[in-house]
Amino acid sequence: MSQSSKAGKKSGKKNIKTRLMHMGSDPDNYHGFVNTPLFRGSTILYPTLDAFLSRSQKYTYGRRGTPTFSALESAITELEGGHHTALTSSGLSACSVSLLAIVKSGGHVLITDSVYQPVRSFSERILKRLGVEVTYYDPHIGSGISDLIQDNTQLIYTESPGSQTFEVQDLPAICEVAKTRDVPVLTDNTWASPLYYNPLKLGADVVIHAGTKYFSGHSDANLGSITTTEAYSKVIRQTHGDLGQCPGPEDVTLCLRGIRTLSVRLERHQESALEMANWLAERPEVSSVIHPAREDHPDHELWKRDFTGSSGLFSILLKVTSDKALGAMLDDLELFGMGASWGGYESLVIPFDVTAYRTATTWKAEGRALRFHIGLEDTDDLKDDLDKGFARLASAG
Repeated sequence: MSQSSKAGKKSGKKNIKTRLMHMGSDPDNYHGFVNTPLFRGSTILYPTLDAFLSRSQKYTYGRRGTPTFSALESAITELEGGHHTALTSSGLSACSVSLLAIVKSGGHVLITDSVYQPVRSFSERILKRLGVEVTYYDPHIGSGISDLIQDNTQLIYTESPGSQTFEVQDLPAICEVAKTRDVPVLTDNTWASPLYYNPLKLGADVVIHAGTKYFSGHSDANLGSITTTEAYSKVIRQTHGDLGQCPGPEDVTLCLRGIRTLSVRLERHQESALEMANWLAERPEVSSVIHPAREDHPDHELWKRDFTGSSGLFSILLKVTSDKALGAMLDDLELFGMGASWGGYESLVIPFDVTAYRTATTWKAEGRALRFHIGLEDTDDLKDDLDKGFARLASAG
């Protein structure tokens, strides 16, 4: 029986906003408490020798699962419309466990050139060392992926929109080609979440998330998830277990709490980010805004076809400016922090340059690139903070 079929009795076919409140919840089993208790522990006792030898009980060892883990796994599985979900200790570990589960020595993997940079590092340092050939492809390739599939191709890795530069991939076209060649497709769905994008419905076989981000939503947990179709459930579970993957129970509980407010938070992130993106597009210091939900994005029509919403993350390109001026702008921002990750309640901004880690495409930008995450603050206050920052940029030359 799939995890999604075990979800809370109140889920059914109701609206996703309603289902989020109840999926993965089972108060009847926990004395009426609406939240699944936080189970900590390694040792789990067996009532008999037969039970120990057969490992027939639901929970066998703390690392292999607890009721707390099961609650979150069930919720994410239902959200994604998958068969099974495995939890990992971080978003990157969800990526690496998935790759190691499916790709074998002597095989070949296709990875979008706009992939999350640490996945590229993992592929270069680990996969190649294990005898796996890696080819990076233009994220706009669509059905042209057929020309890159080899006899030993074992996986196509997609991420849409692309990390930092927000290219939207034609996932249905890629999946259609992949199925004719019996090659599984993996999608990183962290940016939009399953509320606004459903890769499994579009043909993907494996979906990964950095639960650290929007699922948790409060910048206080590290977590990853891997949701699969039935065909890939067994190999993911086996590899996940063999690698000893185990997220912290507190992080799982925090994510369970965060996921209840996912819809209201994402609505606010989406609304505020679009407002800020449109405001930035009018600034004289900005040469362009890179946000798939804006009509001037080159992939906007594709985004509109496959997505039902957007999130708080987008990028801009500044007009040519010096490092000194950029430092003057960013160093004294009051509400925008500079830090890795995103998806929390706070607004963030970081400079980036993808030139060093793009090989299938060429990144051309005359000015400095900034990635913004728009949090839950009042947008007038965020504009005021950036307005002062732009004034410092101008005065610093």
